[in-house]
Amino acid sequence: MSRINVVTREVANAEQAQLLDAIESQLGMVPNFLKVFANSPAALKAFLGLHEISSQGSLEPQTRERIALALAQQNACDYCVSAHTAIGRKAGLSNTEIEANRAGSSEDTKAAAAVKFAKALAEHSGEVTTAEILAVRNAGYGDAEIVEIITHVGLNILSNIIGKASRVEIDFPKVELKLAS
Repeated sequence: MSRINVVTREVANAEQAQLLDAIESQLGMVPNFLKVFANSPAALKAFLGLHEISSQGSLEPQTRERIALALAQQNACDYCVSAHTAIGRKAGLSNTEIEANRAGSSEDTKAAAAVKFAKALAEHSGEVTTAEILAVRNAGYGDAEIVEIITHVGLNILSNIIGKASRVEIDFPKVELKLAS
């Protein structure tokens, strides 16, 4: 059971209901973590706005999901690992690619550099080395894409924090976190 209220259509005020309806019309459902965000329509709008803007960038949807999977695993967010496994499959990621992403890499060399950089950003709170910047740049990412990777890291950390703090019920096929060895 969620430790923070999950706003359902039945208890939503007019502004919350409008936001939930808009999400459902786009996704066909309202994921539970967005129902937690709905407690604050301002927070939900901010998250949705950043998500929408960041999805318009030049990073491939598969790479965005690779980053989300790596960070969800790194940050031990059950909800996000489950959600992004389902979304990643829908984006065309294979089971072996998803496993590689959760381990902090990728079967695709260029994407592997983005995932590794994203993990370093999260692990070191943005304090990456010049060598890490050069590695992602040498893999073929320009400054715009590097900024997009940074944006996706922030967006995913926010999602991970909401998922973990609320302990919201997972409404995607459950995927177990890998334990550190």
